[in-house]
Amino acid sequence: MTEDPFSVLGLSHDATLTEVRDARRRLARALHPDVQPGGDASPAAMQRVNLAFDACVAHVTGRRRLEQVAQPRRAPPPPPAPPRHRQVRGIEVDAPSFTIDALPAEAFEALLVVAATIGDVIDDDPPYVLECLLGDPIECWCRLELVPDAGSSTLSIAVGGLDGRGHPPAEDVRDVWVEELNRLGRPLP
Repeated sequence: MTEDPFSVLGLSHDATLTEVRDARRRLARALHPDVQPGGDASPAAMQRVNLAFDACVAHVTGRRRLEQVAQPRRAPPPPPAPPRHRQVRGIEVDAPSFTIDALPAEAFEALLVVAATIGDVIDDDPPYVLECLLGDPIECWCRLELVPDAGSSTLSIAVGGLDGRGHPPAEDVRDVWVEELNRLGRPLP
């Protein structure tokens, strides 16, 4: 339900800016429980007065036309999160991809061990970047980037095809890395 902002403040439509301000002060005192015993302590009542005050001031000063007092405006929805997967010149990037519960130096060493079992290391920049050619079970070029993250390491994966061939989905490559990393922590049968 909408109301006329001037009637909420108890004013006529030809009220001056001073009269609008005085009406708001008067109502604020009447509604506040510290000023008037038995005053309305509800935030909604004061919010209604403030919305009416804003509309009346805008009308009196000519900044915008008179609007009906309605429910308070809702905050705009947050902007959408950036896409986790993106294609850059034939390379699929999954950022962030997964987290290892180890500091970058320890996580990097574990990644080197896994890289030796599923492919070949092309380039490394310990403890933050590792590039590999993966062979079994997925053939592709892969770049892992480690970022320290509160006692752990967050990894991003970039995946590209070999010899002009397409590349496997980044999720599949991620799953291979995670599976092999998990095997490191298990005792061998």
